[in-house]
Amino acid sequence: MKKFIIISLCTLIFGCSSQQNKKEILNIYSKRHYQVDKELFKKFEKENNIIINVVKASSDELIERIKTEGESCPADLLITVDAGKLYKAANENLLDKINVSDINNDIKEELIDKNNFWIPITYRARIVAFNPNKVDVKELSTYEDLTSDKWKNRILVRTSSNAYNQALLSSLVAHHGEEFASEWCNNLVSNFAREPKGNDRDQIRAIVANIGDIAIVNSYYIGLLKSSSDSLDRKIGESVNVFFPNQAENERGSHINISGIGLLKNAPNRNNAIKFMKFITSDYAQEYYTNNSYEYPVNKKVKPSEIIAEWGDFKIDNLDLNELGIQRKKAVEIFENSKWN
Repeated sequence: MKKFIIISLCTLIFGCSSQQNKKEILNIYSKRHYQVDKELFKKFEKENNIIINVVKASSDELIERIKTEGESCPADLLITVDAGKLYKAANENLLDKINVSDINNDIKEELIDKNNFWIPITYRARIVAFNPNKVDVKELSTYEDLTSDKWKNRILVRTSSNAYNQALLSSLVAHHGEEFASEWCNNLVSNFAREPKGNDRDQIRAIVANIGDIAIVNSYYIGLLKSSSDSLDRKIGESVNVFFPNQAENERGSHINISGIGLLKNAPNRNNAIKFMKFITSDYAQEYYTNNSYEYPVNKKVKPSEIIAEWGDFKIDNLDLNELGIQRKKAVEIFENSKWN
């Protein structure tokens, strides 16, 4: 009875119709919520005569749902905006191993899961946006230096419940250990310009409003502001400069994270899922992403958009991205024991 209810609910949620039953389908559980994805999905549908059904929720909710649905889960692919969540799904035995060479040989090697459970779709850097009228770029150096007294009452950032901040702290745990990461977290809080709130774009807006001088944000949000149809947002995007931390010769590089995709173990439409993974990492899809979402392409044949290319090349932290999941529990505990709300 329980299995029947799950199947029925899934059918209702995906809205299967007689038209869908006549065509091939692909079912995706996705954390991403961007217009660019919808447009690429439509192109894939048209080119392959495959109907894509999408359920959107937080990564944790989707993972729990997959576990609950078990063998009756209708989803073929899981898309997240955090490598740590893909690690969690793989660790819960929900993902099937894939042969990356069967998908695309042009995916950047440093972004590929060493355990072959997922592939990246795009990546972004966790950078420092700053007010060039109040901050000398020579003052900026590393993530670690953000706890310096010179940044007292000057730093803007969103809440600790945000996956991007949890991933950054997870990387610090992986590099320096739990004790260092805890001290860094507590010292950073003392440099906040205000209580954490809002999204990354709100932090950039707060710089322009003179609430703080620097903000820890994802790189693509600045691209979105600078390309916005809203003239005020464009002005805000143009009012800040971008700094990539940890770029010195002896330093590890800037923290990055990915949007990525995993093939579910019980995928009912496996062949269609593989087709989609090939499409989403293709030259066309990667160019479309970088020119519309301003994320960095994972396909090494594709160049970043002009907007983000203006910031120049940067050295990335080559930490195994699975560490963002392995160290997540420790990072969350550190946040909970700090005053970073």
